[in-house]
Amino acid sequence: MSVVGIDVGFQNCYIAVARSGGIETIANEYSDRCTPACISLASKNRTIGNAAKSQIITNFKNTVHGFKKFHGRAFNDQFVQGEKSKLPYSLHKLDNGSAGIKVRYLNEDKVFTIEQMTAMLLTKLKETSEHALKKPVVDCVISVPSFFTDVERRSLMDATQIAGLNCLRLINDTTAVALAYGIYKQDLPNPEEKPRNVVFVDIGHSSYQVSIASFNKGKLKVLATAFDPYLGGHNFDEMLVEYFCEDFKNRFKLNVKDNPRALLRLYQECEKLKKLMSANSSDLPLNIECFMNDIDVHGKMNRPQFEEMCAHLLMRVEAPLKSVMEQSKLSRDEIYATEVVGGATRIPAIKERISKFFGKDISTTLNADEAVARGCALQCAILSPAFKVREFSITDAVPFPITLRWKSPTDESVGECEVYSKNHAAPFSKAITFHKKEPFDLEAFYSSPHELPYPDSRIGRFTIQNVMPQLDGDSSKVKVKVRVNMHGIFSVSSASLIEKQKGEAEDVQMDTEPTVQNEGRPEEQNKMQVDQEGQGEQPSEEEKMNNSGSKDGDKQDQGASSSKAKSKVKSVDLPILANTTRQLDRDVLNNFVEYEKTMIIQDKLEKERNDAKNAVEEYVYDLRDKLCGIYERYVTEDESNRLTIMLEDTENWLYEEGEDQEKEIYQDKLSELKKFGEPIEERYREHEGRPRAFDELGKKIQLFMKAVDVYKQKDERFQHLSAEEMNVVEKSVSEALGWMNAKMNAQSKLTVAQDPAVQVAEIIQKIQELEDVCNPVLNRPKPRTEEPVEEGDQNNGAHNGPAAQQGADSKGNQQTKPPSGEMEVD
Repeated sequence: MSVVGIDVGFQNCYIAVARSGGIETIANEYSDRCTPACISLASKNRTIGNAAKSQIITNFKNTVHGFKKFHGRAFNDQFVQGEKSKLPYSLHKLDNGSAGIKVRYLNEDKVFTIEQMTAMLLTKLKETSEHALKKPVVDCVISVPSFFTDVERRSLMDATQIAGLNCLRLINDTTAVALAYGIYKQDLPNPEEKPRNVVFVDIGHSSYQVSIASFNKGKLKVLATAFDPYLGGHNFDEMLVEYFCEDFKNRFKLNVKDNPRALLRLYQECEKLKKLMSANSSDLPLNIECFMNDIDVHGKMNRPQFEEMCAHLLMRVEAPLKSVMEQSKLSRDEIYATEVVGGATRIPAIKERISKFFGKDISTTLNADEAVARGCALQCAILSPAFKVREFSITDAVPFPITLRWKSPTDESVGECEVYSKNHAAPFSKAITFHKKEPFDLEAFYSSPHELPYPDSRIGRFTIQNVMPQLDGDSSKVKVKVRVNMHGIFSVSSASLIEKQKGEAEDVQMDTEPTVQNEGRPEEQNKMQVDQEGQGEQPSEEEKMNNSGSKDGDKQDQGASSSKAKSKVKSVDLPILANTTRQLDRDVLNNFVEYEKTMIIQDKLEKERNDAKNAVEEYVYDLRDKLCGIYERYVTEDESNRLTIMLEDTENWLYEEGEDQEKEIYQDKLSELKKFGEPIEERYREHEGRPRAFDELGKKIQLFMKAVDVYKQKDERFQHLSAEEMNVVEKSVSEALGWMNAKMNAQSKLTVAQDPAVQVAEIIQKIQELEDVCNPVLNRPKPRTEEPVEEGDQNNGAHNGPAAQQGADSKGNQQTKPPSGEMEVD
């Protein structure tokens, strides 16, 4: 099972994986650990990441970036309409009212949903992970801004399904940072001691998030969260762009905003300038060549001037910090440290304001760019059964209060209660008891619309079906379980009807939990019961719900007369019809999954086509270079002229009619070139390898001839061999020597530009043949000789045992026993 954590940012993405006993941030095919959240679509394929970013200016209408902020939003959303004019690509209204992105893909106008665009990006990140881990990747944990609402989180979950990923958890950015911070700490307080409170500040490209987390050993709890979803590094870039647009208009008479390409170039240069000003307070130049109308532009900026220009943005830094402190009810003295992450926290003015607010130096012990991805990977490792991680529980917080409203179709009365308050622990389940005679609707919505960075406070409508009155006509007890799960998504997870059965004690009152009307009233707190608090869904919870009716009946009987028997109850599961806001239909989602697979295949085919084309181009340049270099001796003048013309024609063809051909045509063209080029390459390889091969054969012949001579001299090492065997060896050696001399003579009569008389492979084969004949004979060991033991040595032999009769030397060779009359000395 793979363990992958993905930080999907507004501008860039990072991937962290668990391997080699630790968490590692991996690099993409460009050896860059940062993958831009950018997708470029063209007539043949898609390019994603670094390759797409390089096309932002050249293919600006079809290169999409900064789309994360449109998740779950309607086209008519005020925020979407405000951003629309700033985008180089086009937004389009979908049939369901959501915002889509219109581009030209495969020579057709296509409209993609935000979920599809995010799925394309996730597909790329998945491929990068698989390349690094060398195995398929399915399970992952993905980061999400803490201010994302239910609709936006569901939208991101749909994107993971389209990309073929199984998201184990959507974890809030600041919670992931807190996990990366706390899990390695060895000095955290014990569970019974006062917790350590740490503030985490994350200011990225497009948003600003703050949270306070308390730490004990093996435990992390998020106490409060605050945010400004419209403040980030991008706002500071915009201030520089606005300044230089006005400056160039006055000095160079250029209207930059009318030229999308020029505006995008200016954004890129201003981002670089902003980063330089974080490290330098002196005047810094901005120079762009051929900016517009072949005019070179230049300007300058320094840090004090920049901070003065952005004063209104810097003033917004304090508000979330103040809010999170008020929510947590902590004093500044109770804050142990302030950890900052995110690219925009490198701006000195921002760091100064955060430090001034808390009255202490900020901490930068975490990697500002990779901390979120590392936290995601740690969470994935905790959830994975394949990895052993130290015990560490994570309790997140609900960012916005959630209220539940209910009503029946025929009943005009409406009731509501707040089921989750702000910063309520999550994941968390609650069970609510209703008394109804018919099906009814539950509407979930956020209680404080003014706090939402999203225009629609609705979460969804959940219809509890098949509700019927009791046999005696009374209202039925209906237990409904609601849950904020690990992803921060609200749902009505189950509903059950408690039926009263006929029995001896029908008059016993079953209900001690009246219908919930208002959670806020103290006298009615018992109308809502909390079933469980924990990490993730647990099957036993549902069993508790199914058996809750029986438990209630038992409680009632304890208060009744002892002469009466227990009442009988039955729990029946009820179907729930969920209608969540802007949720993709299952059929639509399945179609998107299939279309994503089609696009992946198309990308693969296009890559293979481009690889085939590049192979032809590479072979042309490589062979042409070698014809004038190392291959020059091995080719005749006629061959060289013919091949040079062929290579030149192929090069011209590649940039003219061969610019856009099928893969098979490129493969045929390469085969045609190799038909003429490979013989030359073969001559070169043979000429280089032939001397070494002949030298090896000569050594073998000398070795075996020497063995034959030693045999003829009656050397005892070979006396166990027969004459016939040695004749075979001698004959084989003589034949090999004659073959070698003949081939060497034939080769010496040829020039290096001619095909060789003998190939290296033939020489190697001859060596093998010679060894197959000679080695079995010459390497055969001498047979073992058995000598009788004399009577006088019997006792000695008995005393020394078998080792005296036959032993083995230190090298493992068998040795015979000592001659009679001699004693072997140990």
